[in-house]
Amino acid sequence: MIRLLFIGDIVGRPGRDLVRYGLPAIVERHQIDLVIANAENSAAGFGITREIGDHLLEWGVDVMTSGNHIWDKKEALDYIGAEPRLLRPANYPAGAPGNGSYLARTRDGRSVGVVNVMGRVFMLNIDDPFTSVLREIETLKQ
Repeated sequence: MIRLLFIGDIVGRPGRDLVRYGLPAIVERHQIDLVIANAENSAAGFGITREIGDHLLEWGVDVMTSGNHIWDKKEALDYIGAEPRLLRPANYPAGAPGNGSYLARTRDGRSVGVVNVMGRVFMLNIDDPFTSVLREIETLKQ
């Protein structure tokens, strides 16, 4: 059995403080194997910065997901190219920076594929999330 913890939107400093001060105890108490968190609003509710992303990883987040706010901070463009654990939606148009999936390792070394997609309701110009997930699964298998 693998125990996953998925944290919804981390919003601004209050959300980051909850991760910083609360996550270690939760991971220990519940023997969490892998922590995935939506980090796209972690910079004052709009986007993510390298400094904030690095802190989230340092504080125990293993993989960071995102959505339509991923590009709200311009520096995210460079960060997402340098940090494979920061995912953008896999169903963004071809050529978008970053990756939509990541092969993570649990605390005891087991592999877990993480795929990040975004729904299309009220969102224009993104690909079908279902076919995107199937494509990413095949990529992760390689």
